[in-house]
Amino acid sequence: MAARADITLSELQIALMRVLWRRGEASTADVAAELSDRGLAHTTIATVLTRLEKRGVVEQRRDGRQLYYRALVDEADVRRSMVAGLLGSLFAGDAQQLVAHLVQESEIAPGDLAKVRRRLASRESHEN
Repeated sequence: MAARADITLSELQIALMRVLWRRGEASTADVAAELSDRGLAHTTIATVLTRLEKRGVVEQRRDGRQLYYRALVDEADVRRSMVAGLLGSLFAGDAQQLVAHLVQESEIAPGDLAKVRRRLASRESHEN
């Protein structure tokens, strides 16, 4: 899948994309069935998928009367892009401020801090 640096999705769009990432390909009906607990109309799902297709985030394939969609971007790329946007807009690009905010606001549990430390140590050992 192609990496893009400027992907920002709404919560609903992310939910639809997660269905596609998990399944690889899905029809509008498949997506609606997986998101049935949200009470969304089939037409709403179809509209969101069409908009994502126009943005180049998904592509569609027709099989008879049925449209199937698949993601053109990876979940990691979306996450990276959206975190970069959050970092830039709320923390002026300062990752330390973001981490400090998460720790200060108790968004990170003590066990999570140990995991972050291990990741940082692993990253430093790979860079050296």
